[in-house]
Amino acid sequence: MTTAIIITFCTLLLVAYLFNLTSAKTKVPSVILLLILGWALKRGVEYFEINVPNLTAILPVLATAGLILIVLEGSLELRLNKSKIPLIKQSVLGALVPMISLSLLLAYVFSLMGEYSFLRCLTNTVPLCIISSAIAVPSVSNLSEFDREFVIYESSLSDILGVLFFNFVVLYDSIGASSFGHFSIQLVAIVIISFVATLGLALLIRRIDHHVKFIPIILLVILIYTILKIYHLPALIFILIFGLFIGNVNQLRWFAWIDRLKLDVLETESVKFRDLTIELAFLVRALFFILFGFLLETSEILNLETLMWSVGIVALFFLVRSLQIKISGLPFKPLLFVAPRGLITILLFLSVTPAQQIPFVNNSLIIQIILLTAIVMAVGIMTTDTEEEEEFDTVDESSIEQNN
Repeated sequence: MTTAIIITFCTLLLVAYLFNLTSAKTKVPSVILLLILGWALKRGVEYFEINVPNLTAILPVLATAGLILIVLEGSLELRLNKSKIPLIKQSVLGALVPMISLSLLLAYVFSLMGEYSFLRCLTNTVPLCIISSAIAVPSVSNLSEFDREFVIYESSLSDILGVLFFNFVVLYDSIGASSFGHFSIQLVAIVIISFVATLGLALLIRRIDHHVKFIPIILLVILIYTILKIYHLPALIFILIFGLFIGNVNQLRWFAWIDRLKLDVLETESVKFRDLTIELAFLVRALFFILFGFLLETSEILNLETLMWSVGIVALFFLVRSLQIKISGLPFKPLLFVAPRGLITILLFLSVTPAQQIPFVNNSLIIQIILLTAIVMAVGIMTTDTEEEEEFDTVDESSIEQNN
């Protein structure tokens, strides 16, 4: 039995790696192939009547670890300089405005239909409106530099701002001046804690001479994130600040005090840390989506009662996104199509208490929305002319600068 588990485990991950390698040529996002692989594995297990324990409890653990590593991977890849300010502005608007407007609109519709409180409906609609960096970031690795950077910024910020918005809605029974004041204090606290923790971790990266040094750092990052979550603080901000600091140490030389960290040594070590993070992110992401595909039930995918709702909601997503892209002066292809839902949607959906759940938002609706947005993204990327995209890349950047 042990031998069979090891063989299966290694084979699945090698196939996942093969998907990653071939996605450049096929333009099919590896995430979709991983979901199909997991679903096919489940069918094979059922056909051969193999007894597999319930793996549902592992999904939230992998989702949390995957979210941390993927946001960390994305922030390590981002470069901060003055030329990126217009891009960051557009990314913030692209992540925040559609998410809030869609959440409020869907919550209003659900509250009218089911006579549930608006706040309860909002708790259920926020997870649906967050772009998943876990799916978006690895899917755009073959696009132009501008499009890739925009997607990394937008999806990572969507995760962070979405979790902030979700925590705000869940933590407070009513929305008013007191709740906004308390939440603002939390934001200030998490920024201060993040900077202190980031400096401490950077010092450890520079000082540890043991041949095992980066795994303990990553474990500390996950531990700090988890402790912050216990106190209901927006912990993803810490991940973003830490990743941006480590990934941009060469940009911090104009701070006099930063020389104490010996930036030349830290910059060399940060490259190694980034490489390890990318490897771990691939591993956890592959396991999560294979397991998610394995746990998919065909009846939930083909549930006709929720399918019309799913199609309508996804159509609304892309209608709002098309308006946002047009106003921002961004290229429609392929950015219009890169708005998948995924890991963060599942993670937040699982954290909604049964008392706060509404019948409209169930497993079938979540699964169908995730699959539909992933399919739209895959078709959009596959039909994008790479040469045309690169030709207009510089034009897009200049147009954004003019709009700002």
